[in-house]
Amino acid sequence: MSKNVSISLRHSLLEDVFAFFIGCGLIVMGIMCLHKAGLVTGGMAGISLLLSYFVPVAPGNLFTLINLPFLLFAARAMSFSFALRTAIASVGVTVAASQMPHVIALSYVQPVFASLFGGTMIGLGILCLARHRAGVGGTGIMSLWLQKTYGINAGRVQIIMDCIILTMSAFFLNFDKFILSVLSALAMSSVLIAYHKDGRYVAH
Repeated sequence: MSKNVSISLRHSLLEDVFAFFIGCGLIVMGIMCLHKAGLVTGGMAGISLLLSYFVPVAPGNLFTLINLPFLLFAARAMSFSFALRTAIASVGVTVAASQMPHVIALSYVQPVFASLFGGTMIGLGILCLARHRAGVGGTGIMSLWLQKTYGINAGRVQIIMDCIILTMSAFFLNFDKFILSVLSALAMSSVLIAYHKDGRYVAH
C-alpha cells in the first residue's frame, strides 16, 4: 500500500469521535449487564465490578478512578497521543455510565446471558477503541508497556492479569457466579483474539 493511500485511509476526527461514542457505550452496556447479575470479568472492567460490590461507588466511576495512576504512567512511558486518547476513553466511560441509567434501566438479566452478552459487549467496545488508537487503561497499559520495554507478549500478560483478577473474585463470589465470571472474561477475550488482527482492517 502506498504512502498516499495509507494517509487517505486514516480516520477523520469525526470518525474517531463516533468510534469513541460507540466503544464507551458498548463497554458501559456490558458492565451494566454484569453488574446486575453480580458478576465480574477480566481487565479494568473486572476490577471496577469487583470493587463496586463493596464500596458505594458505581462501577463506571470506579473505572476512571482506578485508571488515574495508569494514565499518568502511560503519559510518561508510552506515547502522549496514546495516553491522551486513553484518558478521553476512560472519561467517556464514566460519562456514559452516569447517563445510561437515564436512558435504560435493567431490572433483571439472566446470569448466563449477562455473562456472554456483557463480556462480548465489553470486548467489542475495547476493540472499537483499539482500532482508533486508544485503550481503556489499567492492565492494558501495563501489558503494552511490558511488551514494548521487555518484549513480553502483551496477550499473555493480559491473560495472566485476568487470571489474577478472577482468582481474587473467587474469594467473594459463589461458585456459580465465579464460573460465569470466567465465561464473561473468555467472551471478552475471544472478541479481541478473533477480530483484533493486522490486515483485517486496513484503515488502522
